Amino acid sequence: MTKQQEQTEDTTHFGYQTVAKKDKAEKVAEVFHSVAQKYDIMNDLMSFGVHRLWKRFTIELSAVRQGHQVLDIAGGTGDLAFQFAKLVGPAGRVVLADINNSMLTVGRDKLIDRGIVDNTEFVQANAECLPFADNTFNCITIAFGLRNVTDKNAALRSMLRVLKPGGRLLVLEFSKTENPLLSKAYDLYSFSVLPALGKLVTSDSDSYRYLAESIRMHPDQETLKEMMEDAGFVRTTYHNLTGGIVAVHKGIKP
Repeated sequence: MTKQQEQTEDTTHFGYQTVAKKDKAEKVAEVFHSVAQKYDIMNDLMSFGVHRLWKRFTIELSAVRQGHQVLDIAGGTGDLAFQFAKLVGPAGRVVLADINNSMLTVGRDKLIDRGIVDNTEFVQANAECLPFADNTFNCITIAFGLRNVTDKNAALRSMLRVLKPGGRLLVLEFSKTENPLLSKAYDLYSFSVLPALGKLVTSDSDSYRYLAESIRMHPDQETLKEMMEDAGFVRTTYHNLTGGIVAVHKGIKP
């Protein structure tokens, strides 16, 4: 029996643990409260800076332009929101949303320090029940956040609802590589190096052990594509990056 099959209607996974669905959001919140202040440093160290290229590719796929309305869910410390704010200009709007107040505060302060003020908003929100009107946004992004959502199907439906017809969703997330050598090296890195790095930089190895486990529990590329289609997205595609360690899924609201 797989870990996914062990879940019930009332339980879900938190890394490799099985927990009550009602408790997962709080447990995830504890992880990100812990890592928020060193999140940017750890991203650069963990990915050797390559996360910046993954995010740049996502922005290129977004087709965001002047005047657009953009929602960046699980926007964290604002890397995507910063670029989108420059693209949409004074006539557009970028909403950086995150369920975690610690991450949202870091992202808000970072963008304000970089002069991004007039066309950006900050909203604490749960991806499963977004507090926005139907047909609001031209583009929605969620980068390295979907795997932490308790009910991913509900989140995808919520994103579809607030997108404008013809708008696009981009999901940037860790995924599954089919290269056995790369997979073996990645497992060694994830479960040995990553927690040790987390302990060294943030004095918290457990949070980074959870992050490694959460990546393994996230749906693979084809499964996520099917989930997006089941939620109502069309013309759904994905691009594998870095050998499939990361993938960007794109879906369009009909």
